[in-house]
Amino acid sequence: MYRKFSVTVRALPALALAVVLAPLLKGATAGGPAAQPVWCLRNSYTFVALKLACYCGDTTLAEPATAGSVFPPDDSAPVPVPEPTEKAIRFYRSGNVLWCIRTVWELSVPALILFTGCSARLRHWAERTGGRWLFALAVYLVAFMALNYLLEFPLNCYQGFFRQHAYDLSNQSFGRWLGNSLKRLGVDTTVYAGFLWIPYLLMRSSPRRWWLYSWMAATAGTVFMVFITPVWIDPLFNQFSPMKDKALEAEILALAERAGIEGSRVFEVEKSTDTKAVNAYVTGFMGTKRIVLWDTIIAKLDRRELLVVMGHEIGHYVLRHLLQGILLSSALTFFGLYVFYRVSGRLIGRFKARFGFDRISDIASWPFILLFFSVGNLALDPFILAFSRHLEHEADRFALEITRDNHADATASVKLQIQNLSVPRPGLMYKLWRASHPPVGERIDFANAYQPWMKGEGLKYEHLFRPSKTNRAGLEP
Repeated sequence: MYRKFSVTVRALPALALAVVLAPLLKGATAGGPAAQPVWCLRNSYTFVALKLACYCGDTTLAEPATAGSVFPPDDSAPVPVPEPTEKAIRFYRSGNVLWCIRTVWELSVPALILFTGCSARLRHWAERTGGRWLFALAVYLVAFMALNYLLEFPLNCYQGFFRQHAYDLSNQSFGRWLGNSLKRLGVDTTVYAGFLWIPYLLMRSSPRRWWLYSWMAATAGTVFMVFITPVWIDPLFNQFSPMKDKALEAEILALAERAGIEGSRVFEVEKSTDTKAVNAYVTGFMGTKRIVLWDTIIAKLDRRELLVVMGHEIGHYVLRHLLQGILLSSALTFFGLYVFYRVSGRLIGRFKARFGFDRISDIASWPFILLFFSVGNLALDPFILAFSRHLEHEADRFALEITRDNHADATASVKLQIQNLSVPRPGLMYKLWRASHPPVGERIDFANAYQPWMKGEGLKYEHLFRPSKTNRAGLEP
C-alpha cells in the first residue's frame, strides 16, 4: 500500500502464535508517519521486511519542488521525476545510519539479556512470584517486555518523536507520543502473555512435534489478527469516522464496485494531529474489510490523484495480495520453525552455562528465540522485500488499468515523494534491505510509460473489471 503495505515477514521474531500476533499488531502503532499495515510484509517473519549498513545512493541536491514546477500543463506529457531536496537527502542518509544502529541494537538487546544470564535470573524471580508454571510464564513475559521497553526507549523516542519533529513530519505532542507508546506496550504485553504459553506448552508436551503444531497455530493466528485488527486494534490508536466528502466517497465506492468489491466501507482517519505524512490502505477481509484514508492525503491530493491511489489499494485486495502474503508468511514460518527445531538443541547445549537453561521449553529461552529469528529476518529481508515490491508494482499496474489516468498517478507519486521526504532513486543496499515499495522514480517512470490501451494491446487485469461507460479519468475503457 502507499505507506501501509510494507506490509504482516519482518518482525516475526517469535516462534508461534504469540510470535506472529505481536508483530502483526505493530501495524497499529501511531508513533509516526511510517505506520505499517496489518499484513505488512515488512513487519513479521510471518509477513514482509527491512535492514543493513550505511549506503547512500547517487543523488543530487535540488531546491524543494512544487506542483507547479514539476507538473507539465498537458496531461499527455510525461511527468518528470523531481530531484530530491537537500532535506530529503539528509533524511535518507540519516535514516540509513539510524537503520544500522537499530539493527545492531535490536540484535544486541536480546543477546545481552541472554548471555549475561539475566533471562535465567528473571525466570527464577518469576517462578518465585508466580508460583505455578503458567503464572510464572506470564510474570516473566511482563517483566521481559518492561525491561525491553526501557532498553529500547531512547532509540524509539528519538526515531519516533524527536527525529520526526526535526524534519517537520510530525504534529504530535510528546504526551500523545508517550501515551501511544505505553498503549502499544500494553497491547503487545497482553498478546504475549495471553498466547505465548501455547508454543511453550507444546514444547513441554511434544518435544518432537512442537514446531509443526506451533506453525499451525501461527498460521491460524495470522488470519485471526488480520480479521480483528481493523475493528479491535486500530481504533485504540486512531479515530475512524465516515468520509466527510460524500461525493468522493461515492466515487471510491463506485471504483471498488467496478473492481468487484461489494459492500465496502470507507473511513477517514484523523491523522493530521499526529503527522504530516500521507497514507491510504485497504484492510481486513470478509466482514471487517474497509477502505481507509488519512485526512492528510485527502488534503494533499486532488480528486483524480486520490482515485488512482485508491485504485492501487483496491488492487491489493482484488489481486489477493493478502492471501499471497499469508501463504508466504506460512511457508517462511514453517521453514524457520523447522530450522530452529533442528539447531536450537545444539546451540543451547554449547552455551547452557552462560544462558542459565538447558532446554528450549524453559521460559528463559525467550530472548534466544527472539535473537535467532531476528538474524533469520535480516538474512531473508532481500527476498521478502523483493516479493513486496512485486506486489506493489502489480497494484500500480492495476490502478493504471482501472483508471487509465497516468498523469494523475505520476503526479500523486511526485506529491508523495515531496511530502514524505523520499529519495526517488535510492542506493542498491537501501533497495535490498529497506524498500518494501519500488523506488518512487521507478513508479513515476512506469506511470508515464504504461499505456497498452493506446497501442491496442490487451490489459493484464481487464478480465477483473466490471463494465463501465467511463473510467475514473473519464476515458472510454
